[in-house]
Amino acid sequence: MTDKPDKMKKTPDFVKKSSSGVNPVQLPVPEVLSVLPIYGFVFFPGMGFPLQVTNPQSKQMIDQALLGDKLVAIVSQQQTENADKKTIPGELHSVGIMGYIHKMVKAQEGFYQVLVSAVKRIRVTDFIQKKPFYKAKVTEYPMQGDIDQEVDAFVLNLQNQFRKLTDLSNLPSELQMTISSIKEPSHVAYFIISQLNLPIDEEQRLLEFVNLKELLQATSRELSRRLETVEMSNAIQKNVKDDMDGKQKEFYLRQQLKAIRKELGEDQENPDLAELKTKLKEADLDEEAQKTAVKELARLERISPSSPEYTVSRTYLDWLLELPWKVSTKDTLDINNAQKTLDQDHYGLEVIKKRIIEFLAVRKLKNDMHGPILCFSGPPGVGKTSLGQSIARTMNRKFVRISLGGVRDEAEIRGHRRTYIGALPGRIIQSLRKTGSNNPLFMLDEIDKLGMDFRGDPSSALLEVLDPEQNFTFADHYLEIPFDLSKVMFITTANFIDNIPGPLRDRMEIIELSGYTEHEKVMIAKRHLVPKQLEAHALTRDNLRFTDSAIRHIIRYYTREAGVRGIERKLAGVCRGVAKDIVSGKKKLVTITPEEVANFLGLQQFFPETKARSWGPGLATGLAWTPVGGVLLFIEAAKMTGRGGLSLTGKLGDVMKESAAAALTYIRSHTAELEINDKLFAENDLHIHVPEGAIPKDGPSAGVSIVVALASLLTGRPVRKNIAMTGEITLRGDVLPVGGIKEKVLAAIRSGIKEVILPSLNEKDVVEMPDKVKKGIQFHFVHDIQTAFDLALIKQRSKKK
Repeated sequence: MTDKPDKMKKTPDFVKKSSSGVNPVQLPVPEVLSVLPIYGFVFFPGMGFPLQVTNPQSKQMIDQALLGDKLVAIVSQQQTENADKKTIPGELHSVGIMGYIHKMVKAQEGFYQVLVSAVKRIRVTDFIQKKPFYKAKVTEYPMQGDIDQEVDAFVLNLQNQFRKLTDLSNLPSELQMTISSIKEPSHVAYFIISQLNLPIDEEQRLLEFVNLKELLQATSRELSRRLETVEMSNAIQKNVKDDMDGKQKEFYLRQQLKAIRKELGEDQENPDLAELKTKLKEADLDEEAQKTAVKELARLERISPSSPEYTVSRTYLDWLLELPWKVSTKDTLDINNAQKTLDQDHYGLEVIKKRIIEFLAVRKLKNDMHGPILCFSGPPGVGKTSLGQSIARTMNRKFVRISLGGVRDEAEIRGHRRTYIGALPGRIIQSLRKTGSNNPLFMLDEIDKLGMDFRGDPSSALLEVLDPEQNFTFADHYLEIPFDLSKVMFITTANFIDNIPGPLRDRMEIIELSGYTEHEKVMIAKRHLVPKQLEAHALTRDNLRFTDSAIRHIIRYYTREAGVRGIERKLAGVCRGVAKDIVSGKKKLVTITPEEVANFLGLQQFFPETKARSWGPGLATGLAWTPVGGVLLFIEAAKMTGRGGLSLTGKLGDVMKESAAAALTYIRSHTAELEINDKLFAENDLHIHVPEGAIPKDGPSAGVSIVVALASLLTGRPVRKNIAMTGEITLRGDVLPVGGIKEKVLAAIRSGIKEVILPSLNEKDVVEMPDKVKKGIQFHFVHDIQTAFDLALIKQRSKKK
């Protein structure tokens, strides 16, 4: 058995010729050769190696070979579990090489140093001697295949690939010279295989290839695989090196920075940073906010305090640390107390109060219920905003009011990104910071007056804010991390819900607030407005008293509104006048009666609208709904000589014009029942006018009043003065339901109307009205326009014979 040779000492040149002048390559293969087993490596033809021979039997075999033709058979032993490495013929490979011993040196340690070159491949056919060393019959194992252009191409490719491998692997450059000097194609392949450090079994398999092209192809495959491995290894090494270089560079620069700060006297910790660290420890942030704050603080430590970036980062940290991530107020869920509080703060509004009490009841049963999105819709001054304040007080929540009127920039809701100079969070996050609680009551006022321009659509941003299924991860552009808004109770207000975008309106529960009745206004004035104005003007009940009749007088003749703001202003006017009299010493106690009102507020400002009209055929009283409450709508019709034309004036909308056309068609198709001469339409033009022409008017609800006005004109029968009407008409004379019934009825009551004609399908709206509203007014519910004629038109007196 021999030791493994040092492959770096390969010297292929001496293979060609020995020192004695013999060319080993030209020697024939004898029939019998002594066998030198080797373990752990494979000898390839064309190679030369110095071997250390320590085995006594092998040394004896070397001695005998040197006395003869110097030829031996060198065969690799298979990889087995033979621990003592004893040579067993059955474990030797059958294919090996014929070696020529060039030189042998006996070392002082007792082993032989033998220089051997591999000459040819041989196959061992039979072992004929086992002692003192092995001898076997052998035959030459030649390579098959011609050397053609394809083989040359294989060889050239192998040489180029091998050069690339030596460059990438930092192998000695002599190997490139060696591979270039080898001319025999199979020796080129064997030389490369010997440099690839393949497993012994794989090297032996390649040694046993019979076909030259197959050997070259297999060698090329193994070489390519090794190249890929080396390239991948180099890439990994480069990445590791870059990473290490980066860390070393950062460490070096930090040390330099530390030294520079020390020289500048800035090595002491910034008190600003110390304060932030203390705040961060004490702050109760959620997990993501905590990570972001720690990261931002580490970044801030690396920024010079004189840098503008320092202020930006410092401000951002302030916002993160001062937001109420986990701070909530405890809801008060006492139903009885809540009802009492709501009754104290607001007179009437029973539907709203009922809904709030229901919400509190459900909240008491289920604590984790998402906050509902309520939308109070109604005319100005009916108490929508103050109702939100009462709900917050009832629930023991903090109250936040945001006015959305005129907001056109999406950033008002979501904030600006920090890339902008002076960027801040949106108004939602700003308000949460001010309240210091993550469950306040948000009053989003005037949501129907949101605008939109090139800066974005704020209503789109509100879609996320007002959706209970999404707002638990509300993302403000400034914070860049989600904030949970699911605990916030949002209430919105609007005057006209049709102006609210559909998707936004779909997320809200609409609760309509109609205007107050006269009785409700009197009670609100007595309970809330008068005490408020007395306090505002430093007066007491010992200085000023209002009688109920005086308040009612002010409501009837000095205001015309659905809410109570105008009344409050008039009461303030009276208080100012009384204050002047008291300060001047003229009076000490003033009791306001209807007669006294004019002394402080001037002449009566409003009169019953019906009194302002010169009544006669062609005039009917309609009822209309506006965003500020119900109003009377007088319809005037006139005829003049012409050719049957129809004129419409009063800034009417398309729907109202169509109602007028439908009304005329109905009249013309029922001339017989109405006793109207058909020729009248051919010889006259008709004109329908709705006064207050500066105000746009539209909608189908004036249909009944238009057809009644036309019928009154053409039949000569005046409309009853104390009756008003509303409803849409069809060409067949049906009266269809319309909206805003309560507002219209209140407008009729304010104007002294005693009877109202309504569509029969609107009867349900009247049933829901308080009894105090319905008291003193008579309702007529009609299915068709003929019934409306019978109710509204004064019957003609029978002509005396």
